[in-house]
Amino acid sequence: MRKKDFLLLSDYSKEEILSLLTLAEELKRTKREGRPHEFLKGKTLGMIFEKSSTRTRVSFEVGMVDLGGTALFLSGNDIQLGRGEPVEDTARVLSRYLDGIMIRTFEQEKVETLARFSAIPVINGLTDFAHPCQVLADLLTILEHKGGFEGKTLCYIGDGNNMANSLIAGCIKVGIKVRTACPKGYLPDAGLREWAQNAGDYLCTDDVLEAAQGADVLYTDVWASMGQEAEAAQRRAVFAQYQVNEKALAVARPDCMVLHCLPAHRGEEITAEVFEAHADEIFDEAENRLHAQKAILVSLMRG
Repeated sequence: MRKKDFLLLSDYSKEEILSLLTLAEELKRTKREGRPHEFLKGKTLGMIFEKSSTRTRVSFEVGMVDLGGTALFLSGNDIQLGRGEPVEDTARVLSRYLDGIMIRTFEQEKVETLARFSAIPVINGLTDFAHPCQVLADLLTILEHKGGFEGKTLCYIGDGNNMANSLIAGCIKVGIKVRTACPKGYLPDAGLREWAQNAGDYLCTDDVLEAAQGADVLYTDVWASMGQEAEAAQRRAVFAQYQVNEKALAVARPDCMVLHCLPAHRGEEITAEVFEAHADEIFDEAENRLHAQKAILVSLMRG
């Protein structure tokens, strides 16, 4: 049987995404009830980190322990990939030792090449283009709080970055209407925007209040992502009006929830007041990284 990877949510059908969410819900119940679920006993996941992380590292490592397996932390500076070894060779070597690879890096092409030359499943833990693991956790959180996807509207406010790209792909796939409010020059991927307009209900605008109108979910991310620190001052000026605040909430639905992939810069992309008022939702979302990723691990590595 041909091995499966988890690289982009656009690679997955609606049915496959919903199946992962159902599995994540079951794994979450199982963990909370204290029932053993060692579906990956004897399996080893290699975790390549060329970008540092809190949630990605801890959730994948704890997830593998919960599932009875082992996780190996592989810093980009500690393996030969960081010293110029071709990705193709790293993929073929690690395939001889491991049962799966998770990589958190910069270029999407690196993840695609790793998967192409690997004989074992590869999971995209984050690239500059996409963050599919986070969005699967986001969808799980929306499902828990809203009871379903049909007829719901998600509004993303801020930089048209990897989060925006994956939210567009994941939400449109499951039937959520998507609105993105981004300044000109900082839009989500053009190909994804065109696909979303043809595949679902999608609006891209530079007007925050237009995008937030009637939203069931408001979502934001930092204005300057990892690797963009030198642009931070410039971005603060460009994004000054692109904030999740009381004005945005006032035009959204009365029961609108707020999500943030974290870390959050209070006073920039979200006000401290809105963050704290919706902290339960945001930290449910953070917890759901664990359960959603365990579903991915089981679906890819159980064999």
